[in-house]
Amino acid sequence: MVSAADRVKDPVRSSVWLKTRQPSRSRRTDQPAGLDRERITTASVRLLDAEGLAKFSMRRLAAELNVTAMSLYWYVDTKDDLLELALDAVYSEIAPPPDEAPWQDRLRAVAAAYRGLLVRHVWVSPLAGRFLNLGPHALLVTRTVRDVIRATGLPPESRGGALSAVFQFVYGFGTAEGRFARRSAEAGLSQDEYVRQARAVIQEQPRLDGLVEDSPGLPAARDGASVEETRERDFAFALDLLIAGIDAMRERAQGA
Repeated sequence: MVSAADRVKDPVRSSVWLKTRQPSRSRRTDQPAGLDRERITTASVRLLDAEGLAKFSMRRLAAELNVTAMSLYWYVDTKDDLLELALDAVYSEIAPPPDEAPWQDRLRAVAAAYRGLLVRHVWVSPLAGRFLNLGPHALLVTRTVRDVIRATGLPPESRGGALSAVFQFVYGFGTAEGRFARRSAEAGLSQDEYVRQARAVIQEQPRLDGLVEDSPGLPAARDGASVEETRERDFAFALDLLIAGIDAMRERAQGA
């Protein structure tokens, strides 16, 4: 059995996807029927979506499944195992775009899917980089992204930078968007209502008004559009800028 301390000592090897684990205890006849990794993973995602990462625990998950906490240890060794399984499960929401589509359209599709993932599952962004992401769904997304970047025609030494430019942008955009949507919902307000109330408070402090204009933490609706409509427009334009930059750099490399 791998403990949390084992993960600290050897984080590279301590992944649920690198274990050839058999249940550490012999199954008893009183174990809950129908409990398996798939059911546990599905419940983990549901609980993380509803209550967030900070409140997630083996005990809370066991209560959600109406089993004992010890029952979960038949299938995983640590809470981190559950988080890895949940993380990979939601990566299944990023479907590969059609291979025959232009790379620009494929890149937009994958970027939009990743953004949607971060907004729907706010707990995903804090886990980025925490695990190796070696699950089957994560590996499929990695292959999809690499195929799209390869199709841009950039030389191999430039592809990593292009990938980082696009997906670090999407990560930041989607993370801020998801957290703001969650904050608004927790306040019992729509995003537009939240912005209006926040700006009313800010306007009472003239020294702050200009400093927070177009702040990522307080998105502004412009030209009569809603916060979400403005955000869609900004995301599309920013992605177009990145695609234009990739095109320009490819042409520069080909002309060198």
